[in-house]
Amino acid sequence: MVRTCCVIGCNVRSYDRHGNKLGLSFYAFPTWKQFQGAQVSDVTKRRRRAWIAAVRRADIKFCSISRYHLVCSRHFHSGKPAYEMDQTNPDWVPTLHMGRRTQREQKKALVGGKQQPHPPSQSLILKVDLTEVTTEEQPEMDTTEEQTEDQRPTNDCVRCVQSRAEINRLLEENRKLKSQLDKTELNENFLQGDTEKVKYYTGLTCFAIFMSVLDNVKAFLPASKKLSHFQMLLLTLMRLRLDLPVQHLSYLFNVSHKTLSSVFADTIDVLYARLGILVHWPERHCLQATMPPQFMETFGNRVAIIVDCFEIRTERPCNLKARAQTCSHYKGTHTMKYLIGITPQGAISFISKGWGGRASDKHITEQCGILNKLLPGDVVLDDRGFDIRDAVGMMCAEVKIPAFTRGFCQLDAKDIENTRAIAHLRIHVERVIGSLRNKFKMLHTTMPIRSLLPCEGEDVTFLDKIVRVCCVLGNMCPSVVVKPHT
Repeated sequence: MVRTCCVIGCNVRSYDRHGNKLGLSFYAFPTWKQFQGAQVSDVTKRRRRAWIAAVRRADIKFCSISRYHLVCSRHFHSGKPAYEMDQTNPDWVPTLHMGRRTQREQKKALVGGKQQPHPPSQSLILKVDLTEVTTEEQPEMDTTEEQTEDQRPTNDCVRCVQSRAEINRLLEENRKLKSQLDKTELNENFLQGDTEKVKYYTGLTCFAIFMSVLDNVKAFLPASKKLSHFQMLLLTLMRLRLDLPVQHLSYLFNVSHKTLSSVFADTIDVLYARLGILVHWPERHCLQATMPPQFMETFGNRVAIIVDCFEIRTERPCNLKARAQTCSHYKGTHTMKYLIGITPQGAISFISKGWGGRASDKHITEQCGILNKLLPGDVVLDDRGFDIRDAVGMMCAEVKIPAFTRGFCQLDAKDIENTRAIAHLRIHVERVIGSLRNKFKMLHTTMPIRSLLPCEGEDVTFLDKIVRVCCVLGNMCPSVVVKPHT
């Protein structure tokens, strides 16, 4: 039995020659899902329009399609429509046997005297009883009709080729846009493979060192819904390195001002706890084995440390006592002062806690604990302002400072040579301080008063942690004293 089975107007057999019912599936037009999100609404709307365009029935409108208007499985490659969101699937829209009628259909229409002037896509619709169609087997079709129809290229085939070409173009464009987006998003792809970008944003020399730092601290970083551990470390280093305002960083990372401030504080705490030990005093045999030649020529292998102080500006305290303690006559403003010590190789081996800018270099040296690290016979290089000969002598060590010129018209030739040698070697600590402050511009800014308060349950301030973390990161960079061998 041959019946007109669908809106396309094709003839298929509902029963075989033995009277058995053949498997044939019928599918209703897709609905427009307007309340499941913008993307689903757009896709389902375009699919419904595509089905109507493929069928080419003048009596089928977008807003009114009868539930009896069905498309059979013969018009799909797989025998059924594809998933509605799989837009690249050939069966997203019915495409098979959508052309003009076959010669047999045209002859039957001529014999019956009922040839229709309009194309076959305007043919009548069969109202199919859905309970009669249960299986999805392909029906028997006349091979002559199929060959005649398949051998004729139609306008629909051209449209399919054009549609696939357009889909491929859009997919390629989508891939390129995703690639460009990955380069601008602040994630792993933002830094990977670009050493100059790593140096600019983090102060570290390469991406491998950044990832090594991340591997050591990520297990201790707090969880965040909006930021990954990579982004938490990146924004912390970006703020230390570039001194970017919190509001600017919150726009870059798309988080609130409060969230970013909290993440910065938590990350500094973790870096201080996990990496703070990297600022350590080396063993004597390690120092002697790697002593630079210029130190060996002047002092042998006895130099243990070169010391100096640097200051960081702070806001003016409201408390009168704190205001007096932080007032620095040297800087002419309110500061916190830190004693820093470096090895002859240029590595930072000691950093003190912060002291008010009014404290003298001698007082800080005697109270910060650096003297307890000296061994008998060690040589300490410092500036004229460090009057610590007696304190260092108590540890059986020796201080080397440039000769005083006040009250002398002319220095002896020996004093001139010694002063020149000491100044030539002691300048390295000033180079390290300058490199540290230039690499991490946050040390140039005026620190808020809240950063000078002791952390809860600790005897250090938040500024102390920031300074120590900067020293740790500085030690990860090449030395300014000893140049690497090429």
